[in-house]
Amino acid sequence: MKSGRGPLDGIRIIEVAGIGPVPFCAMMLADHGAEVIRVDRPGKPPMPNDPMMRGRRSIVVDIKTQEGAAIIRKLAATADGLVEGFRPGAMEAFGLGPDTLCAANPRLVYGRMTGWGQTGLYADRAGHDINYIALSGVLSTMGPPEGPPTIPVNYLGDYAGGAMMLAFGILAGLLKAKATGEGDVIDCAMTDGSALIGTITWHLQQIGEHQGPSGSNLLDGGAPFYGVYRCADGELISLGSLEPQFYMRLLNVLDLTDDPLFKNQYNQTLWSEQRETLEALFATHPSAHWDKLLFEADLCYAPVLSPTDAAKHPHNKARETFRIVDGFLQPAPAPRIASHERSAENAGPTEVGAHTNEVLDMLGYDDRSIEALRAGGIVA
Repeated sequence: MKSGRGPLDGIRIIEVAGIGPVPFCAMMLADHGAEVIRVDRPGKPPMPNDPMMRGRRSIVVDIKTQEGAAIIRKLAATADGLVEGFRPGAMEAFGLGPDTLCAANPRLVYGRMTGWGQTGLYADRAGHDINYIALSGVLSTMGPPEGPPTIPVNYLGDYAGGAMMLAFGILAGLLKAKATGEGDVIDCAMTDGSALIGTITWHLQQIGEHQGPSGSNLLDGGAPFYGVYRCADGELISLGSLEPQFYMRLLNVLDLTDDPLFKNQYNQTLWSEQRETLEALFATHPSAHWDKLLFEADLCYAPVLSPTDAAKHPHNKARETFRIVDGFLQPAPAPRIASHERSAENAGPTEVGAHTNEVLDMLGYDDRSIEALRAGGIVA
């Protein structure tokens, strides 16, 4: 039987508002049932209709004031976890560092999200996703061999190497707290996380299977049987026929089985010529022709879709991979958990400060105290 409550039901997380990975991490935890209370800063409106703001309550507090910091300490005392994304030392300057909050609540799991980490040569330096994945070695592995690296939006640093690693660290800490009664401090750095995402590249380099520049190796676009091709109508398709059985199936579909050029799949000296042959071949027909032919052959294939087209594809529609909320398209929660119904409830973005009074009331502040805090600009 499916329930509208996720597996994290009963877990309270305090999200000290930030950009990029912290709200994405909080969104994931909320998607799976955690009660997330987001602490927004005064005068900092969010991006409109941001799906990363879905599923939690919002309270506006000026944590740089003594009264505001006191509210966060009260909140943290009731919580199972806290996530923040300030530079090292900033939360300590507000009186909200892990030493303070974990002393008051020993079960608290305190998640710290930074680009460079809490320690190291760059720890107190500014940066963004592109810089973190550059230093980790991952950025250099992307793009054509003759040009600079291709920038993968901010997927690898902010979200894969940052937000998802932080969510994993928080869950690991919660399991420890449940077993021992003691929380932990999670030092999540996007340099560390993106390096970990690239583990396979380090392995392939050390066994001699990833030696050339980016765009010339097995998994980075160098192999003609693992890449993207343009069709006669300008649309793109992707091939992933790595295994010999799928490679032979590809050759059969393309009527290349007897072509001596394609006899040796892993002879890299032939890859450039093989790719030119395939480019010319795929350019002879529109994408609809290849979609039907390659899909029916079951040989590791998919069309390359725009975000809008991806939402319309029959596979994604059948799985409800995307949803429209208040007229805005967004990916639905993932992964799927058998006992948890992925309800559309709370799928819209939270209005900043919408729950300030409600949360303060929960912490024991009376109406007069709340009005005084508002008048003083401490909350909004």
